This record gives sequence, structure tokens and C-alpha cells, in this order.
Amino acid sequence: MNTGLKITAFAAALAATFGTAYGVGRGVDPVVADSAPAPHDEHGAGSPSAPEGEGGRTGHESTPAGGLQISENGYTLDLATPNVTAGERTRLRFTVRDAEGKAVTAYQREHDKELHLIVASRDLVTYRHLHPTRAADGTWSTPVDLPRAGGYRVFADFTPAQRGAQNLTLGADLAASGPYAPVNLPAPDGTARTDGYQVELAGSLRPGRASELKLKVSRDGRPVTDLEPYLGAYGHLVALRSGDLAYLHVHPNGEPGDGTTKPGPEISFTATAPSVGAYRLFLDFQHRGEVHTAAFTVRAGAAPTAPEPAPAGPQEHADGHTH
Repeated sequence: MNTGLKITAFAAALAATFGTAYGVGRGVDPVVADSAPAPHDEHGAGSPSAPEGEGGRTGHESTPAGGLQISENGYTLDLATPNVTAGERTRLRFTVRDAEGKAVTAYQREHDKELHLIVASRDLVTYRHLHPTRAADGTWSTPVDLPRAGGYRVFADFTPAQRGAQNLTLGADLAASGPYAPVNLPAPDGTARTDGYQVELAGSLRPGRASELKLKVSRDGRPVTDLEPYLGAYGHLVALRSGDLAYLHVHPNGEPGDGTTKPGPEISFTATAPSVGAYRLFLDFQHRGEVHTAAFTVRAGAAPTAPEPAPAGPQEHADGHTH
């Protein structure tokens, strides 16, 4: 082959190579770390996207949910312990950093704490509501013992002390090593049992609309009428959307000492679901000096199923707390 033909063949091959690469690049979505921050409603009021399997937007979405981003409004959750070993007690460390990368050391106190930390497994079976301690340099730490291997999500719920700052819920991924056994999301049920207590759920979670949820606590068949204040309330409710674990943190209607709110047996909440789909609700309440967690699976837009008779054997329930 003469020199002119060699140059022509090389140019053609080079063009074909770059043409193929461009085609692949156009056919595959770009890989990005995080989407651009969106306006945040207090305690994660909604999300612009439906959970996996729901077919995208539904017309019911409200404002973006919390916990889906590691950075928002100039603040970043810096998780220093992204890996733990299942079944081993580990000290989880993290820092909240501002837009300049400096550790945040001043927070507003909300519900008796500067920061609330939630750790939940991707399958929404394991749940922890933790209250870490903060060192002078802004590093937060807390012991955690995760019973099962797999993926987890860490949520930091806080409000910086800066004037005019909004409440934020930032999320980061956490991995627990060990033998992994997948678990399905528990089926919807209007009754949860934990530590000898029975909690009944009335009301429904609606997409894009505020609705009332009432949870009634009983023990040994008798209503519990002497619930104790826990973090300034008779109960706290966290909702996580199955699939992406969008975070919805709601608080009860009324508080101890307001002259109208009774210490049980009912605890009333107002909540708005970000979208249609399955959610896992975790209720924390305190009685006789101990905090208990009751967990429910519900579908937004559908009323909870009727209570079922108590099972004969021991049942797995939401994991307890570490304080």
C-alpha cells in the first residue's frame, strides 16, 4: 500500500473509533455524584421523584424530601466511618461542614437535642434513632451495633445556629460487611407489637396532602395513659420511603404541658407523603423509663389494613435504640 493510501486508511479508522466513542457516550447517561440542591421543606416534606417501580412522577409530589442528598444549602455530611462490620459495636463518626469546608460547631436545639441521627437499613427492617455527642472541634460520634450485613442510610437531622438557617436532613450511605441475606419489606399492617406493647395505626398517608395519623398504645390489652415525655413529646414519628429512603420526619400534634395533649393512649401526627408508594413508619415512645419503637408498613393513598390477631410465636420488630 502506498503512503497516500496508508494515511487515508488510518484517518478513516481514527474517525470510526471516535465516532463509536461518541455514540456510546451519547447512549449512556452521565455519571454524577449528586443532583443539584433543591429547595428543602422542614423535616423533608416531599420529593420530586417517585420511588423505584412507581413509574416516575405522579402529579402528587410536593417539595423535595430530606435525606436524598449528602450536601444541601451549603452544608455537607462528612461521614468518617462509611464501613462497619455487622454484629460488632463500632463508633460511628461524622462531621457537618459548611460551604467553606469548616466543621459546624453551633446548632439550634430542637426536641432537646442539637442533632438527631437516624440509621436505617436499605430493606427498612433495621432502624436506629441515635443521639451522638459532639466534640469541641465539631466531630460527632456515637456507638452503633448493626445486626445484619448490607446497605444502610445515615440521616443527620439538624438546624445550624446561623440566623435564618433552615432545618436540614442530609443523608450518606453506610455499608455493614458480613454474610448478606436479603429480606423483603414487611407487609402492610395496622398493628405493630414491640416489647409487650401493641400500637394500632388509624388514618392514611396521602401523597401531596396533609393527613392525620393516630397511633394508640396499649399493653396487656389495656390503654397506656401515662406515656412519658421523650425529647419533649409523647412520641416521634419517622417515615422512610421504600426504594430511595426519602426521609419524612413529622412531630405530634400538641406537646406535654400544653393543657390539651394527654399522655396517651393516642398520639396524633400530621404528615404529608412525598409521593405514592410504600413507606415504613417508625414510632418512638417512652413508658416506664424505657424507649420503645413500633414499626409499620403503609402505602400512601391507602388506609392501613385491619388489625390482625397477635401471632403465637415471637416476632421480629424494629431494632431498639442506642442513647
